[in-house]
Amino acid sequence: MKTSTNSAKGPSSSIMSRLDELAKISEQADGLTRRYLSPEHRSANDLLGKWMATAGMSVREDAVGNIIGRYEGEQAGLPAIMVGSHLDTVLNAGRYDGMLGVVTGIDCVASLNRRRVRLPFAVEVIGFADEEGLRFHSTYLGSRAVAGTFDAGLLSRTDADDILMVDAMRGFGLDPDRIQQAAREPRDVIAYLELHIEQGPVLEDKGLAVGIVTAIAGATRLVISIEGLAGHAGTVPMKLRRDALAAASECVVAVEKVATQNSGTVGTVGQVTVSPGATNVIPGEVTFSVDFRSADDPVRMVALADLHERMCEIASRRNVVISAETVHEAPSVNCSINVMNKIERSIIDEGLFPFRLPSGAGHDAAAMADLTDIGMIFIRCKDGVSHHPAESTTEEDALTGARLLLNFLQNFNKQL
Repeated sequence: MKTSTNSAKGPSSSIMSRLDELAKISEQADGLTRRYLSPEHRSANDLLGKWMATAGMSVREDAVGNIIGRYEGEQAGLPAIMVGSHLDTVLNAGRYDGMLGVVTGIDCVASLNRRRVRLPFAVEVIGFADEEGLRFHSTYLGSRAVAGTFDAGLLSRTDADDILMVDAMRGFGLDPDRIQQAAREPRDVIAYLELHIEQGPVLEDKGLAVGIVTAIAGATRLVISIEGLAGHAGTVPMKLRRDALAAASECVVAVEKVATQNSGTVGTVGQVTVSPGATNVIPGEVTFSVDFRSADDPVRMVALADLHERMCEIASRRNVVISAETVHEAPSVNCSINVMNKIERSIIDEGLFPFRLPSGAGHDAAAMADLTDIGMIFIRCKDGVSHHPAESTTEEDALTGARLLLNFLQNFNKQL
């Protein structure tokens, strides 16, 4: 593996210190939470804008609050390669999810600027305003606005304090009537590349610092409701019970079995609510969430059909009623073969093994695929932990990712 460099020719060691500084912008003193259109969002945009300007970029904020820096090419007005990720977080987040890609993009442009290198295209670094959807449950809002697929119906959503998104935008200094102006034309964007921590353990397990993302998994989220019959815990014989929780327990195991037996699929039950929830009462109602993901949509549909059959059998045998509501449906998105091959060339140039893997998590790149060719570079993270304060990567791996991104940009127009 090549060693990292702090020279003017390559990435700088400021990436990690800047991530530490950005992580201090939080609504909580003892953790990291940054919501869309919050004071913390404003502070983060201001800080990123300052770094972008220092790196030699012109800086603007678009109509949904994305912060964008542009480094012109050999002549002004050329189409751009866009790089970046998101600046918002989940509740009590880690400091690398999303932010690593934005800060690394700025650092790579700074390297070009220090050396007075202009490319045959512009480079734009974008910090998307809202990917996680923590405040308004509005996943990919920032990237969908850029891709031209923003759903205006989201403007009527409210947060936990009953503040409308449209009012929050105005309070942030944005004009909701100009959202369509955030959309870019396909002719103006050559590709979008997102550098991101893996958020899983595969790279670490294989002893690899980086990976090439092949696809972003499609996802189906369900809310399952089971209606049984509550009763006295001491007086209803076992054979006569209609225990909703016992049925739910079988369904949870069925989710695990279906995901295990359908290769490339993962299934998760993350929330369970039991009613009435007393120690001496047989549960009469249960609701629980199901999250199914796969990079292959037909495989995911087969798995869901299998789960449906199993739950119907459980319902019949246990004399309960099971219903399912789909609350989220997103198709899988394939990364561009051309972009993947160019990433692979950059990895080989660094003397590393070009390992390819799908992403089980959603990313802004999925929304940007409606606009342009997309690609992703994954960076190894410790123990695969993400969406948690323990989220971590090393400076060495971060600098490796930065070198790959810089190599990708500088050699993009070379023939494979």
